Amino acid sequence: NKKNGKMKILKFAAIGALLYLFSGSLPAQEIKTAGYRQPEVEVGVVEHLGDTIPLDLWFYNENSEQVTLRSLIDRPTIMSFVYFDCPNLCSPLMDGIAEVVSKMDMSLGTDYKIITISFNTSDTPEKAREKKVNFVQRISKENQKDWIYLTGTQENISAITAAAGYKYTPQGLDFAHPSVIMVVSPAGKITRYLYGLTYLPFDVKMAVIEAQKGIARPTANRILEYCFAYNPASKTYTLQVTRIVGIITIFFLVLVMIILLVRRRKK
Repeated sequence: NKKNGKMKILKFAAIGALLYLFSGSLPAQEIKTAGYRQPEVEVGVVEHLGDTIPLDLWFYNENSEQVTLRSLIDRPTIMSFVYFDCPNLCSPLMDGIAEVVSKMDMSLGTDYKIITISFNTSDTPEKAREKKVNFVQRISKENQKDWIYLTGTQENISAITAAAGYKYTPQGLDFAHPSVIMVVSPAGKITRYLYGLTYLPFDVKMAVIEAQKGIARPTANRILEYCFAYNPASKTYTLQVTRIVGIITIFFLVLVMIILLVRRRKK
């Protein structure tokens, strides 16, 4: 009876550990934001995680060719919004992108693309081409084509920034705007926002991996994705200690149960 009681306790403990572990399987951000929109702001970002951007919008690339987002986004894509005469944030933002690309162990053009869109209708493909030259020097020449600079009409600019929740406002000849990059899936689904002017290679890599949902990827990446979670408060990835502890707990509970069962059978 005592042995049966111990076995029952172990079974209940294992079930409890499983429930505790998988109760956190839905990311906290999804729980908090499901069916919820952040309040509107004049300047800033209202995150539209899970939404799909309008892929049929067209723009001009730096070579003056008319292209649609659908024709460009065929793999995870890092997107940013700037204007080319910006005296403050835009150049450091693009420099931050160039720096993290040069440090990542993923290949631009193979694993992901970058699209930078000007929200100033006065910007031209010629100006985009000049600006691009300044920031692709750290990238190999064969991959520079995969950082695409776009300009467009007010209608299409408003449509894409609205879809991304990117809020900016004119201030004289300049604009007040946030500093952020977002990552979209090959289907155009917004999967992550990363804030600031500099980015950790690990954060960006994890964001690209997230955008690859449904695409085969190395097992090592799956392990990283499982053990690390995006923290919306700090806008970074953190080690999921409770999940790892839960896995270890379940492992030892199962091991103890197996040992007890083997001993019981021998007796």
